[in-house]
Amino acid sequence: MSILPKINEYGFYEIRFESIGGLGANIAGKILAEAGIMYSDMNGSNFSSYGSEKKGTPVKVFIRFTENDKPIRINSPVEQPHLIAIFHMSLAKTLPVLQGLREDGVVVVNSDKTPDEVRDILKMPYGELHVINAIKIAVEEKVVLNVIMLGAITKAMNFLSADIIKQVIRDTFGKKYPQSVEGNIKAFDRGYSGAVKKIYANDGKYKPVPSKAPANKIGYENAPMGGTITTIASTLLKDNSSSRVGYIPVYHRDKCIDCAACEITCPDYCFIWEEGKDKKGAPAMVLKGIDYKFCKGCLRCVKACPTDALTMEEEEKFSSLVESPIGGVK
Repeated sequence: MSILPKINEYGFYEIRFESIGGLGANIAGKILAEAGIMYSDMNGSNFSSYGSEKKGTPVKVFIRFTENDKPIRINSPVEQPHLIAIFHMSLAKTLPVLQGLREDGVVVVNSDKTPDEVRDILKMPYGELHVINAIKIAVEEKVVLNVIMLGAITKAMNFLSADIIKQVIRDTFGKKYPQSVEGNIKAFDRGYSGAVKKIYANDGKYKPVPSKAPANKIGYENAPMGGTITTIASTLLKDNSSSRVGYIPVYHRDKCIDCAACEITCPDYCFIWEEGKDKKGAPAMVLKGIDYKFCKGCLRCVKACPTDALTMEEEEKFSSLVESPIGGVK
């Protein structure tokens, strides 16, 4: 008898992770799949989809489980998942993260907000919602947040043993990073026990997002001459905040010498300058602050700063700076 709580018309229980590069979703998917296939008498598959392997770029992870005697002959992305795990809330600004969610589906979200607030942000039409503040736990335990999400996911799935997942975590990190094993196990336990759950009926508050995106309006018959890209290229609306994993640079004006070492090393031009005067009264460009909309938290500027005018701080403690138009001035 199968231990799977539900299956689709093909006999699979399907999972999709929505994440960004740097949060460890790919490793989390491998750990989850290995726990089901190698230790829980199930058949399964796991693969990831991403563009450039760069911190901050979108990543999707697809996992399928089925009975151990049933072959898996489908290699396509998961379009109607039973469970969706969202590793960073900011993804909802640009991606249809709940696309294809089943009416009895489960959603696990990394957020510091309440389930009702998360539902409104995601425009979640229905389903079972689990919310865990994985970034906060990751900062406290000094680990990557993927193991915390794995804890919450394991609890929400309710058919894989937490002890088995923890054994796979030990096997995965034990050889290369033995010093990190216990911290990761503790973080997993906090994710498993700390998520807040709430179930939402199909009350019509929000409309579900269809599993397949609408067809592209431009094809080979009506494409612009020469394959011209008609969308104007601009970073004006780009938001890199989803790349941050709990830490930000904080700017201390009183220690700054306006050397521009931060500007030179910043890959996303986050620093705002204005005309002013240097300490001798001569005309000069003066650093005004940081535009956190474009800051992905790489902290290269902190390492480059020669005067400690930039320090690494927990984002949660400086939320007022992050939310200001040009923040980072302390």
